[in-house]
Amino acid sequence: MKDRIFKWLLVAGFLFCFHITDVMTVYANEETLVNVSRQLSKEDIRDDPEADIPDLKGGSENPERERQQPVDLRVLQQRYPDIFFLQGPTDQKRVALTFDDGPDPRFTNDVLDVLNQYNVKATFFMLGSRAVANPKIVKRVQNEGHVIGNHTYSHPNLVEESDLKTLEREVTRTEDALNDIIGYRTKLFRPPYGFLYNELVEKLGEMNYYVIAWSVDSLDWQEDPPEVIASNVLDNIHQEAIILMHDGAESGGDRTNTIESLRQIIPALQEQGYEFVTVPELLNIPFKK
Repeated sequence: MKDRIFKWLLVAGFLFCFHITDVMTVYANEETLVNVSRQLSKEDIRDDPEADIPDLKGGSENPERERQQPVDLRVLQQRYPDIFFLQGPTDQKRVALTFDDGPDPRFTNDVLDVLNQYNVKATFFMLGSRAVANPKIVKRVQNEGHVIGNHTYSHPNLVEESDLKTLEREVTRTEDALNDIIGYRTKLFRPPYGFLYNELVEKLGEMNYYVIAWSVDSLDWQEDPPEVIASNVLDNIHQEAIILMHDGAESGGDRTNTIESLRQIIPALQEQGYEFVTVPELLNIPFKK
């Protein structure tokens, strides 16, 4: 009898130990999966071309930007000084950071985190299609004190399209989409690739827009190392500069180096005594219609 009880106790103990081991293994595997999920979630969205990232209709900045500009930006500024801007009008030690092609769930939030870290306000020129796909990011940009501008709905090459109706449709559709999210109609416009010609600028003036170009190009769309991007800015900086950067990219693009370069650019310019302001502050113009 004692032998039988002892055998039953051994069997019960074995089964109990097996159950505990199995539970612990499952728990450990689940914990590993959770940790891996946390680590890879951002990588997954960066690798997923379908993750709320409508692509750029006119193609990526590279190679489009390597083509000859149809009209030099400085020429357009001289022809339309009340509409077209490259930089601020005074000699104050101020600069404006600007970002194109967002909101992009892969990169825009990280850009905002860096700007918050250094207490810097910037201007974001957004695509209407991406704003519609990511309204929470648009609201975050607004709520954190940054200014929002119009960068067309689908990022076409407006000069290649060569059609005023295409310009009007792209700009108006984005204006309506942004207004639904942020509650105002922006007066600030930046053309994809910086490509415009006289009639397009004149049409934008009729639509009550200011055209905002730039005087310092980070060339971050080339995806060079952060040190190179930072050097492109710091080596060419001047008072009242408008600095071009990108918080969005095409489906296969990466703005990680842009984000890291900001950690070099911002403190370096602050140490030199530069103040970061938004484009309407730099130019002393309204940004709402």
